[in-house]
Amino acid sequence: MFNFEPIHNLKLKVYEPSDVATDLSVKNYLLFSECDGEICAFTCERYLIEATNFYSKINNKYSFKILDEDSYDRLYNLFLELRTDKAIETMQEDSSEEGDDEDISLTDFLRTSSDILTSEESAPIIKFVNALFYQAVKKRASDIHIETQEKRGEVRFRIDGMLSKNVDLDKKIVSLIVSRIKVISNLDISEKRIPQDGRTQIKIAGNTLDIRVSILPTFYGERVVMRLLMQSSQIPQIDELGFNSELIYDVKKLLRYSHGIILVTGPTGSGKTTSLHSFLREVEAPEKNLITVEDPVEYKSDNIAQIQVNEKVGLTFASALRSILRQDPDVIMIGEIRDEETASIAVRAALTGHLVFSTLHTNSAAATISRLADMKVEPFLISSSLLGILAQKLVRVLCDECKEEDAIAENFAEDYSLPLDAKIFKAKGCKSCNYSGYIGRRPVGELLVIDDKIKDLLKTTIDEHSIKTALEAEGLKTTSLELNKMLLSGETSLDEAIRIGLGHA
Repeated sequence: MFNFEPIHNLKLKVYEPSDVATDLSVKNYLLFSECDGEICAFTCERYLIEATNFYSKINNKYSFKILDEDSYDRLYNLFLELRTDKAIETMQEDSSEEGDDEDISLTDFLRTSSDILTSEESAPIIKFVNALFYQAVKKRASDIHIETQEKRGEVRFRIDGMLSKNVDLDKKIVSLIVSRIKVISNLDISEKRIPQDGRTQIKIAGNTLDIRVSILPTFYGERVVMRLLMQSSQIPQIDELGFNSELIYDVKKLLRYSHGIILVTGPTGSGKTTSLHSFLREVEAPEKNLITVEDPVEYKSDNIAQIQVNEKVGLTFASALRSILRQDPDVIMIGEIRDEETASIAVRAALTGHLVFSTLHTNSAAATISRLADMKVEPFLISSSLLGILAQKLVRVLCDECKEEDAIAENFAEDYSLPLDAKIFKAKGCKSCNYSGYIGRRPVGELLVIDDKIKDLLKTTIDEHSIKTALEAEGLKTTSLELNKMLLSGETSLDEAIRIGLGHA
């Protein structure tokens, strides 16, 4: 009946025996699953005493087995997720019933658990906020929006770049939820007249999640936007970003330089910061000094010195950069080049032997050169300091489970230079993709490497249209060409390709 020799590397599924209360068994670290055709009770050496005590009270004696720590943790987290899923189903009702109780005590609000899935608090608002985080992670949301309207509130998740409604709320409950979020973010709970920014950390199923919180007073009450940030361990390697292999090869070649500027450009939310941190991972080495200046620090890393901009005390990108140059850096990452002073110092840093990474808000590689010129960077300095420009955007990928064939209208085929008989697909929606028709996003980009031809071109012009025309004549693989490939290979839909920039530079 008892097997005290730990079993290794088992992948088990959740089983809920009818004669044992799942909540009680999880609380006592005794889990049930099927192994070799029979239902067994599992624990690990760490919880052996609690589990055996509980096991002795069960009438039906299941085979008792010990799992190794990793296998047990995987099964334990599955049980926690199941329990949280069940709690979420009744969460809205619980919150509504107790919504009139404006005076939930401060001690209840201040009690936070180490892992939100193991949370045992009774206050419905605490449960609701925990459930929001859990659902957001499960649905792969990047942001949680809590909005207040005249008579009600709502929660929306940004998934794959698009906002979708998650739940409607009673207006009284919204203010309680906002108060709870303020407490866990160390913000002033009584201040409702001015914007507040904060940060918090939660643990879900053993993983730590950083959350950036922004609270803004509006006409009908405060609204909250929370950005869910990855840990540095979750930042992908360059090869995992999703770009085509040819572009990745060229980027890696640029990263081998010891000095110069590499820029990543694109609209807000196009994955620029993720790409920059992937570049940092690629060049990271014990013998190198890596320093970043960001607003705010999004991905925390143990091996990089990270500075957060604080304009209230005069710590701007430019002032931080001046100090960084006295810190003997090898690689500098600037969150964003926003003004002439930052651009000038970045160029100077590149010319004095530093490798500099940064971002700009432009839509194409050609537009980036014109933007630098607008910031009073001389063309000869652009050509001597700039190594390359990666202009990127994120495209939603069609769900393979439900995508269906589509036809191209004649005027669309003409407008976007597509063959009229091309086989393309459109979004439909199913359970796998949360009825959106898309599952995940992939970056598309154009990489402009500053070679001798480009340097000669910059001697004569910095006009965006002239540069773009010359680059296309040289065979630059533009974002529009990449979108065309994705569309014709059935990876994305015509609507999505047009939204991102099919037919444009």
